[in-house]
Amino acid sequence: MAKAIHSMIRVLDEARSIDFYRRAFGLEVADRLDFESFTLIYLRNAETSFEMELTVNKGQTKPYDLGDGYGHLAVSVEDLEKEHARFKAEGLNPRKLVEFAPAGELVARFFFVEDPDGYQIEVLERSGRFQ
Repeated sequence: MAKAIHSMIRVLDEARSIDFYRRAFGLEVADRLDFESFTLIYLRNAETSFEMELTVNKGQTKPYDLGDGYGHLAVSVEDLEKEHARFKAEGLNPRKLVEFAPAGELVARFFFVEDPDGYQIEVLERSGRFQ
């Protein structure tokens, strides 16, 4: 059986991205591998061993084109309202809280936030299948 260990995104500014993921999700640098043309930074927190890999391509000056194929990363939290308020206080610009109940039955409660490079992150309340 396969075990998910990390997801990689390309970022322009290492410090700006590390600051965002630290303030938003409590992710800290677990490892940093520096190579001639790129650097890999692995972020994680105590909640899980799954890591976010930030790739910084040296010499890249233009924002990456995310195209129309990227969807989003998702994380779960215990107290959605508290996290939404904390994101606002941190100046992270979370979008509105959403209760998704297409057939009248609640499926999920969430909000989205955008990282400094335009990646979308869904913050879900822990319930049902979203633990």
